[in-house]
Amino acid sequence: MNAEFPATEASSLVDTVFREEHGRLLASLVSRFGDLDLAEEVTSEAVEAALTHWPRQGVPDRPGAWLLTTARRKAVDRLRRDRTLALRVAVLQAELERTELVAPSSEVSDFPDERLQLFFTCAHPALPAEARGALTLRCLAGLTTLEVARAYLVPPAAMAQRIVRAKKKIREARIPFRVPASDELPARLPGVLQVIYSIFTEGYAASSGATLQRLDLADEAIRLAWILHRLMPAEREVTGLLALMLLIHARRDARTGPSEELILLQDQDRNLWDRELIDDGQRLVVQSLSGGPAGPYGVQAAIAALHDNADDFTTTDWPQIVALYGVLLALDPSPVVAMNRAIAIAMRDGAQAGLELLDELAAEPRLREYHPYAVARADLLARLGRRDEAETAYLRALRLAGTDPERNHIRRRLTAISTDVDEQ
Repeated sequence: MNAEFPATEASSLVDTVFREEHGRLLASLVSRFGDLDLAEEVTSEAVEAALTHWPRQGVPDRPGAWLLTTARRKAVDRLRRDRTLALRVAVLQAELERTELVAPSSEVSDFPDERLQLFFTCAHPALPAEARGALTLRCLAGLTTLEVARAYLVPPAAMAQRIVRAKKKIREARIPFRVPASDELPARLPGVLQVIYSIFTEGYAASSGATLQRLDLADEAIRLAWILHRLMPAEREVTGLLALMLLIHARRDARTGPSEELILLQDQDRNLWDRELIDDGQRLVVQSLSGGPAGPYGVQAAIAALHDNADDFTTTDWPQIVALYGVLLALDPSPVVAMNRAIAIAMRDGAQAGLELLDELAAEPRLREYHPYAVARADLLARLGRRDEAETAYLRALRLAGTDPERNHIRRRLTAISTDVDEQ
């Protein structure tokens, strides 16, 4: 034990340890007891115990292991109160004591596979799509229900119900707490990656609200991706996703101005980009593209790396980006990818070439309510001098935009068009 210290410092340390170790704690407890609700309850009780004991007795040398041992004992105590579970408790108690005799100083990090189990349980396809990200943030990132509610911009009560329903679904559908078998993994892993990327996307470009970015949410997604990468280092798409998020997140400080105004890529101060994140991302891109055919996340990461490597917007390697979007479109033939490829072609071959490709996508249902599509068309129309059509497209984008910075940016573009007309 370390020397005792003030309760405020103990509280801060408990919070730090809890945030770092929460996923490991919960995964280990769920694996041991098979009950997510019980695991969460005793984890909270262990934290309360730490807040009581650490200021008086000092901080243990291995605080994560202390929390795990305390939570296990509290779980056994809870189960012991139910006489119908007496046999199960006896088995668990014997197993617990045997574990502590063999490795009394074991760290929580000794249980990596259990975190993998929790990853795949939270992102199980049997759960509703809107519940997967919420449950992942709650269980693996250690966010409170209130924090998860804020992340998804829903009332706390509604988020609490969503999480309760997801846990109930896990129980009733008997969703197993396990890593899929090797023959199941290729089908299940993309779902886990999509949950993490959805969390990051909401942090990078919020769907609604007063701010464009929600950096805490993006940071949590990257933290989850690092965990998954350490647990599955040979999975190249896990590496690709992590690289992609790092390379995009590196631009975070340059994406908005002092008044939260949106700053487009071509106008960003690249001196504000985080070179350390870019270096990490580029190293991971190479890993994700080595050893076999590229996956969608690896290709997207390569595109992001080309943007980050350019000294300025005009020297961006647009021919290579167009080629990579062609590869990505073959791997993931979605209208959003086709839209991004059209924008890249506009940068390579001119606005008219890009606009023709965008217009071919006009009937795509996913793009009808997608404001970046309307903005892209408006920008190309403005570049071609077709101001009336550009104004109509900007007004449509204004109706579809979800955040104040995006709406304000579109209003500035409308003002610029009007100014150009007045000066002629």
